[in-house]
Amino acid sequence: MSFLNIAFIQNLSGFELILIFSVILLFFGAKRLPELSESLGKSLRRFKKATSEVEDEVKSALQEESKPKKQDSNSTSKSDNSNPSEL
Repeated sequence: MSFLNIAFIQNLSGFELILIFSVILLFFGAKRLPELSESLGKSLRRFKKATSEVEDEVKSALQEESKPKKQDSNSTSKSDNSNPSEL
């Protein structure tokens, strides 16, 4: 999906970008453009913060899963060593 967005932007020429921005300016007006850009910036910051929080949660969950596995393998190897000596 992101490849399609990048490919779309790369195929636009300067004239097409100016035309798009002028249509946006006519549609929303000069007064609302700063408000729109500010709200867009805020929403992007919120989105980045949320994605970073989710990434941190996933990383911490993976680290927690890997730690008990190492402890479990150590405890089973100790019990395996103790069983032959008890017999």
